[in-house]
Amino acid sequence: WPVSGLLFFKPFFQKTPVRVDSSLQQRRHTLPASEFRNLTPQDAISVFEIEREAFISVSGECPLTLDEVLNFLGQCPELSLGWFEEGQLVAFIIGSGWDKERLSQEAMTQHVPDSSTVHIHVLSVHRHCRQQGKGSIILWRYLQYVSCMPGLRRALLICEDFLVPFYLKAGFKEIGPSAITVSNMHFQEMEYTLSGQAYSRRNSDC
Repeated sequence: WPVSGLLFFKPFFQKTPVRVDSSLQQRRHTLPASEFRNLTPQDAISVFEIEREAFISVSGECPLTLDEVLNFLGQCPELSLGWFEEGQLVAFIIGSGWDKERLSQEAMTQHVPDSSTVHIHVLSVHRHCRQQGKGSIILWRYLQYVSCMPGLRRALLICEDFLVPFYLKAGFKEIGPSAITVSNMHFQEMEYTLSGQAYSRRNSDC
């Protein structure tokens, strides 16, 4: 996790003012400071780079391969959410539809349209934006967002034991050990009951 430090620079004076390219200056002014939107296949590379850095160092496995990211963003982009700051992806969630009571190995690669359950495959935050509460914020926004989608009644996910408290705090409950295994890793399955209430916006600066 990044550790902030202090950098000291020797001051200097420049006689000729720096000229800023007008198109770049205009772009900086037109980019929203903070934006939440559905992801598209064009975001897949950024998604996978953040995911790979976050998970490979911890578990040695990515929840989704690049092909699977492209597949889900092509089939069900409405079940994804990206958080962008000045045009750069800083956090994301990717989900898909599922129609069984519990998640199975097939759920890892399948999307079932028009189902009552959203399977949250991955939540990840850019390495430079961790320890800032962004994971909790995007999860809260995602759950509020999918609560308003017709027909969706609950969200399911699997996680390692050390992440269980994080999801319990977000309102999930433990179902029990998951039947899904990846390499030698075992998971807990978690469930969140979607309220179906109107989507209420939260200040993105929280």
